[in-house]
Amino acid sequence: MSVDAFDLRLRRVEASEAIRQLIAVYAVGADRKNDPNILGPLFSENAVWEANGIVRLQGRDAIAKGLSKLAKEFVTWSLHYMVSPLINLDNTVQKATCRWYLWELCTMSHEDEGVADTWYGGWYDSRLSYHEEGWLFDWVKLDPRLASSTETPWTGKTPLDLNAKLPFEEI
Repeated sequence: MSVDAFDLRLRRVEASEAIRQLIAVYAVGADRKNDPNILGPLFSENAVWEANGIVRLQGRDAIAKGLSKLAKEFVTWSLHYMVSPLINLDNTVQKATCRWYLWELCTMSHEDEGVADTWYGGWYDSRLSYHEEGWLFDWVKLDPRLASSTETPWTGKTPLDLNAKLPFEEI
């Protein structure tokens, strides 16, 4: 294998891992009530975030503020499972598309029921590009397929410490 071929393979592996990390940090921010300080930096300046039938947000600041507002008004608690990211990198390893599944336990507002613990699922489609700061989302679309309230509440006795230090903050 030539040095160039090896270098390209290594860059593809590193990019795929960086994108998986980006998705994982996105989940952490989402589970912290869509913390704008965590979510905002994951998006490029002119990015778009949209969810079918819910909202469309454009621009890093609008996404950070809009997702935070959604957490205050619509999804008041969540536990995100980001599953099976399928990452497709272009030949330059500067752009990518990615689809991953969402399986979420959440407490959300329902028009007919008020606030209820809910099973929520669907998938995310995204476009990403490499920037000076690393890999960022340019476009994210949530396609929800399931929102079903549960009869048995799962709100735990020990609340999530939203001020706890994240493991990656110490590195």
